[in-house]
Amino acid sequence: MALVDVHVHFMPQNVLDKVWAYFDRVRESGVDWFIQYRTDENARLTALRELGVSAFAPLVYPHRPGMAEWLNEWAADFAVRVPEAVPTGTFYAEPGAEAYVRKALEAGARCFKSHVQVGGYDPRDELLDGVWGQLAEARVPVVVHCGDGPIPGEFTGLGVFAGVLQKHPTLTAVIAHAGMPDYSGALDLVERYSNVHVDTTMVGVPFTEQMVALPAGWTSRIAGLADRVVLGTDFPNIPYPYEVQLDAIRSWDLGAAAEQAILHDNGARLLQLSR
Repeated sequence: MALVDVHVHFMPQNVLDKVWAYFDRVRESGVDWFIQYRTDENARLTALRELGVSAFAPLVYPHRPGMAEWLNEWAADFAVRVPEAVPTGTFYAEPGAEAYVRKALEAGARCFKSHVQVGGYDPRDELLDGVWGQLAEARVPVVVHCGDGPIPGEFTGLGVFAGVLQKHPTLTAVIAHAGMPDYSGALDLVERYSNVHVDTTMVGVPFTEQMVALPAGWTSRIAGLADRVVLGTDFPNIPYPYEVQLDAIRSWDLGAAAEQAILHDNGARLLQLSR
C-alpha cells in the first residue's frame, strides 16, 4: 500500500541542526532518543521512497519571529525539486502573518504547521485571527502541535486550541500526536468539529507507550472516526524505525478499510493529491 504521511520534517539544514541538537539534549537528560534517520537529505528521501511513502507534507515551523516567511519560501522550493513533497507553510503570531500566509496560499501551499509548544505563542492571539480565517476559508489543513506532550508549554493544552476552534469552527485542523497526552480530549474535538482530525505521530509505539499509554477504549473510539485519523510519523526525528509506527496502527485491528483510510486515503484527501 502506498503511504501518505502528513507529519514529516524537512527543513533548511541550519534549522534542522538546531532541532537535532534539542534531541541530543533530551538524550543527555536520560531519555534514549537516538534519531533513527539522522542522515543527509538525499538519504532521507531515499529512505521514505523505499518505505513506500508516495506523498508527504514536509513541515517547517519557526521558533521566533521573523522566520516563517523565509521557511515558507524554502518549503515551496523543496516541493518543486522533490516530487513526493507537497508545498507547505507555517506562521508565527507576529505582525504580517496574515499577509505572508496569503502569499503562501496563493503560491500553492496545501498544508501548514503550527507548533504552539516550540513557538511559545498563544494560538488565540488576535494577530492570528486572519491566519486561521484564511486557512478555514481555503480548506487547507494545518497540523497543530497544541498538546502538552512531551513538555507542557505556556500555551499548550487542548483547551487553549479549543478557543481557536470556537472562533473558526470550520478550520481543517490536524491535532498532532493525537493530542498527546490528552488522547481522549483530542477525540472530543474530532467529534465536536467536523473538520478536525488527529494524526498518528508517535501514537501507540512502544517508545511512547512506556511514558504515555493510550487510554482504555481509545481504539474503539477511533474505529468510528477512521475518516478523521491520518498517518503521521515525525520522520526523520523518531527514535525507532519508521515501520514501528505502521505496526502500531495495524495492531489496533481496525480492519482493512480503516487502515487504508488512515495510511493513504485521508492524507491524500487533505493534501489534495488529485491536484
